[in-house]
Amino acid sequence: MQMTIGELSRRTDVAVKTLRAYEGMGLIYTVGRSHGNYRLFDESALWCVEVIRTLRSLGLTVAEIREIAAIYLGRPEQRIGPHVAGRLGAVRARIDAGIAELQQVRRRIDEFEISHAAELAPHGDADLASADPRSRAVGA
Repeated sequence: MQMTIGELSRRTDVAVKTLRAYEGMGLIYTVGRSHGNYRLFDESALWCVEVIRTLRSLGLTVAEIREIAAIYLGRPEQRIGPHVAGRLGAVRARIDAGIAELQQVRRRIDEFEISHAAELAPHGDADLASADPRSRAVGA
């Protein structure tokens, strides 16, 4: 069964513009053109879009997916699994680095709240704005 890019978009819930970009990158392939010069796709395009969607949901970038696709298409004798595993390791490392960065921010928030407890309290005389040199000039 052949379908236009619009039908592929409806069936995959992926924007036509995105599908065109994927096709331009060689991530999905057409089976030709219709008499009206529309791109035509077959069931393999559905599979390709699902693979892309899955890899994106796992955190791979489009560039990483392109690298995997180049190996898959260019060196079919190689098993693709180890290449995907390597990219997943890179994603995991990015996630771990992001988590570490967020934990540092959380620690800074905790330290700020402890050192500025009086200024952050809902009722009290201290306020963070009191450190502003302009506020002292107004009150003088």
